[in-house]
Amino acid sequence: MKMNRLITTLALAVTAACFSPAHAESTPATKDIVEVASGAKHCSTLVAAIKAAGLVETLKGPGPFTVFAPSDKAFEKLPKGTLEDLLKPENKDKLAGILTYHVVAGKVMAADVKTMMAKTVNGQELDIKVTDGAVTVNDAKVTKTDIATSNGVIHMIDTVLLPK
Repeated sequence: MKMNRLITTLALAVTAACFSPAHAESTPATKDIVEVASGAKHCSTLVAAIKAAGLVETLKGPGPFTVFAPSDKAFEKLPKGTLEDLLKPENKDKLAGILTYHVVAGKVMAADVKTMMAKTVNGQELDIKVTDGAVTVNDAKVTKTDIATSNGVIHMIDTVLLPK
């Protein structure tokens, strides 16, 4: 069950990353993560990662989760070949670990975010900082906030977070 919850939060992070601000705001909160991701045009990499990590079914779980979702451009910043390697079946667990590192249990809206260390679903911590209204998560900048889903909230970031 803990793994299912971890996978669900991971999927939230992945799906959030692929939406443009206009699409994210128009997405009804009645749709779960899988439905939202499947309807987005620019989420092919994220959807592929969710499938490769075996998280599709888990993403229909109740949550709530807060997901710091890397955008497609964030995935492009990874060293050449990294994403392709992670999508291989033999790296399923590693990919799931990376994706779940982007997820925190509970629903935290942007107005409630504060400087702190936050434990992720994979057990490691994120360093969240609020400086002059700007939020960073580790070295990633939050670029879009409060994308509501039926099982949590997504905050988009510009860099893929890698666990230790």
